[in-house]
Amino acid sequence: MLDGATLLGSTEPRIFTPPLRELTPQTTYGFACISFAKDVLQVELDPWQEWLLIHGMECHADGSFRFRKIVVLVARQNGKSMLSQVLSLFFLYVLGLRLVLGTAQDLDTATSVWQGAVDLVMELDEDENPVRADLHDMVDKIVMVNGQKSLNLLPKAKGGTGGQYKVKAANRRSGRGLTGDLIVLDELREHQSWDAWAAITGTTSARPNAQIWALSNAGDATSVVLRFLRKKAHAALGDPDGINAAEDPSLLLQEANEAQGLDGEQLRVEDIPDDTLGIFEWSAAPGRAILDRAGWCEANPSLGRGRVTERTLLSAAQEPEWVFRTEYLCQWTDGTLDGPFPAGAWDDCRDTDSRLAPGAAMVLGLDVSWDRSATSITMAGPRADGLLHVEVLASSAGTEWAIPWLQAPDRHPSIRNRSVGVVVQASGAPAASMIEALEAAGFRVIEWKGTDVPAASGDFYDRVRSATLRHRGQPILDVAAAVAVAKPSGDGFMWNRRASPVDISPLVGCTGAAWYASAEVAAAYDVLDSVL
Repeated sequence: MLDGATLLGSTEPRIFTPPLRELTPQTTYGFACISFAKDVLQVELDPWQEWLLIHGMECHADGSFRFRKIVVLVARQNGKSMLSQVLSLFFLYVLGLRLVLGTAQDLDTATSVWQGAVDLVMELDEDENPVRADLHDMVDKIVMVNGQKSLNLLPKAKGGTGGQYKVKAANRRSGRGLTGDLIVLDELREHQSWDAWAAITGTTSARPNAQIWALSNAGDATSVVLRFLRKKAHAALGDPDGINAAEDPSLLLQEANEAQGLDGEQLRVEDIPDDTLGIFEWSAAPGRAILDRAGWCEANPSLGRGRVTERTLLSAAQEPEWVFRTEYLCQWTDGTLDGPFPAGAWDDCRDTDSRLAPGAAMVLGLDVSWDRSATSITMAGPRADGLLHVEVLASSAGTEWAIPWLQAPDRHPSIRNRSVGVVVQASGAPAASMIEALEAAGFRVIEWKGTDVPAASGDFYDRVRSATLRHRGQPILDVAAAVAVAKPSGDGFMWNRRASPVDISPLVGCTGAAWYASAEVAAAYDVLDSVL
């Protein structure tokens, strides 16, 4: 196409929540927002941005917004920031709402978007655009001190709306004590726990007509909030890409359920209807080759319209494949692009049908998070093809449940009869406090300590890198493997529970179980060799 007609991105997203009725100036605020951008801000929006505003700002007959939460997925550099600025100023000036809150994973990113909106208001020529000058006149003050950024309008009595546009970094303290009418979250893919989401979106609880716009590129295994919302929205649309059929939703929801005091097995995606959630996803269809121009158009709605060019995408396609797929095709990976393992290595070890060889002995692992908030029980053992299988059997809050779970009569015979070994890291590790209770319950505890800990961590890493290990693709293990932080230990390394951004006890438990399981397999072969 480089020597032919200009390739244009798709205005309409490949996957979206359809409107309830025909969208007109009477059924959506989007048309008014587009006029505000063009006539007042003098901003020419791209066709996809206009389409999104029209659909995302759909309203009911009483004027209330149809959507309370809106997930927008689109490849990078397609104009998400400009969309955020126009939307924020429209809420502030035209709808006259009290608080617009912009957030991103770091304050600098959120501030950059906010600064662009401030510039639209303040940098103008009154003679050229007297209407836009009115926006300038309504400003009371701009706060830029001590890390605080806020655009404050005059109170209504003085000709303003009394509204504020503030920015916050996305963390568990974001928005505490505030009441927001519009929340704009940039790059929701970076939310690796529910803490920031809960803190930020909680500001809208007292606002019956608030909106939360989550704008992001595709995520990976660590994007727990975005993955949950996307799967939930896809489920409501009939699972068009099959993303819910591919894994057990109860595992995906485990962290969200525990935050609500619910058992991870009690709640599934399809059990939680939410007609206030909308999704608008510009992404390349599954199976697209990286040089398939149709996929470029599906994921890059601004392609050929000044922001994104074919030449740019062709150059980017020379990067590692999953980097290009995530950043420019807005496609998801079940692994991670960062983390302790080489890119793509964890994905290469995934086998959803993986299991122990018939009659093979299993080894259990038990690990506890650094703050004792969660415990994981894992398993490892040989497959029929000789590769090592690892799996998370159970993971839940606290520690008290673990031994009763192991003692339950419906467990595997080797667990029920206490003939299986349980690997527990000793020498001051969080789970070490459970060794005595495990032994009292009749279990054979295998203490994992000293130089065996870094040796096991290195062996686990090598097995992942060489794809001689298999796992089933469990989200709770995928996330731990995606973000675990390592720390030096002698000439090797070990997993750092405290420094890791999420609970990595599933990974630590698998590492310990794999260490002893591989040793037992090697010992069995040694015995066989001596007999022969």
